[in-house]
Amino acid sequence: MGELEIRAERLKKLEILKLAGMEAYPAVVSRTLTIASFLEQFDELVKSGKRETMAGRIMSLRGQGGISFADILDGSGRVQILLQKSEVPESLFEIFKDTADTGDFIECTGVAFTTKRGERSIKVSSWRMLAKSLLPIPDEWFGLKDEEKRLREREIDLLLNTDLREMFARKSRFWSACRKFLEERDFLEIETPVLETSPGGAEARPFITHHNALDMDVYLRISAGELWQKRLLIAGFPKTFEIGRIFRNEGQSREHLQDYTQVEFYQAYSDYRDGMKLVQELYRHLAHEVYKKYTFTINGHEVDFAEEWKTVDFTESMKDHFGIDPVTCSAKEAIGAAREAKVLLSGVEPSRERSIDQLWKHIRKGIAGPAFLVGVPIFLEPLAKRSSKNPKIVERFQVIIAGSEVGKGFSELNDPIDQRKRFEEQQRLRDKGDDEAQRLDLDYIRAMEYGMPPAFGFGVSERLFAFLEDKPIHEVQLFPLLRPIIRD
Repeated sequence: MGELEIRAERLKKLEILKLAGMEAYPAVVSRTLTIASFLEQFDELVKSGKRETMAGRIMSLRGQGGISFADILDGSGRVQILLQKSEVPESLFEIFKDTADTGDFIECTGVAFTTKRGERSIKVSSWRMLAKSLLPIPDEWFGLKDEEKRLREREIDLLLNTDLREMFARKSRFWSACRKFLEERDFLEIETPVLETSPGGAEARPFITHHNALDMDVYLRISAGELWQKRLLIAGFPKTFEIGRIFRNEGQSREHLQDYTQVEFYQAYSDYRDGMKLVQELYRHLAHEVYKKYTFTINGHEVDFAEEWKTVDFTESMKDHFGIDPVTCSAKEAIGAAREAKVLLSGVEPSRERSIDQLWKHIRKGIAGPAFLVGVPIFLEPLAKRSSKNPKIVERFQVIIAGSEVGKGFSELNDPIDQRKRFEEQQRLRDKGDDEAQRLDLDYIRAMEYGMPPAFGFGVSERLFAFLEDKPIHEVQLFPLLRPIIRD
């Protein structure tokens, strides 16, 4: 029987319920115990013979003649219920046989008892419908096999897939552990605007929308408040963090989505070296708190967060792999190397900056990590402080795990004159067609001119969680964005 036929049959069952005087979608639930509590108190309830009322979704249904069995699930646990014609008013028993289906939410009252097979159950004396399902739930043994259908009908996939539910419980613990780690170190959690008049804090293409009340275009933020949090450093807050949603109007891949959660935190009177120590502690804390281990297999790489993290120098790596110095090479040399390595981006005019960036990403694929990348040229990072030893590179690090960037931090640039020059250079790249280059933010420059303390900043997205799970990032989002389908 197809889905349309099943739905038609269940609509008829709604009419049976209506004729019997039983509501199909009542508002009030009379539950006295969750299933988990019922099972915890089971032995006492057997001795007392006390009637309890539970509610849940029918996950399986079986029986014949004067007996019916069902398993119900309420989110806290699962239990078997038994309806016997001799123990339940005949009308209620017949209505159950005629109308109950897997997927329905029901309420049942009865006593605890153990079956001959030793299964803890509830012997039902009365029941009623709480929500009649109209569409059939796939068999639990088979579930949803088609990947797009699993993502599109995520609620059913979660219902049938215990491992998936447990993964999202781990994701909740992941962000809770991150929050606790920072709060224990006196970081203040804050919220910054999601709508901005000028997107900043990252090199990314933003989403644009129109603000009707102010009659102007605004942007969904591309970072978790980077420039706002640095304005809070100016305002006298020494440590802040935000865990929030960010939006980037870019391509999708195993590691990239357009909207996702990210944590960013900033600490005054410290630099990127202090930050590297803190970040190493954070990643080890997350691994242990959420997974109770430090070693993971990620994208085919074996990664041990407990081992000593090595340091990779950007310039030396480029020299070793491609024979060019990224700091001193010309645009022609950089573009030529990128063309020879076949890493030039399509649809973007070749430039020294983008060529160097793509060459590094090619090298990065072979680094298992965890490792810190340092020594990045200044033209690749407009918001980081120059190195005091070499003004052509910045005090920035990236965390490299399984061949990818999984977190970035740096000594924050607090020289407003230098910052303006770098913004202007980014604007020149934008004018040449680089949509990901940053904008000249004059409000931020003005704020910096009031004085900003030396500081360290860091950000990492839920890509880290996806890597720890060794899954594509869209798999670790509850409801990833999909193209809508036309339904009748």
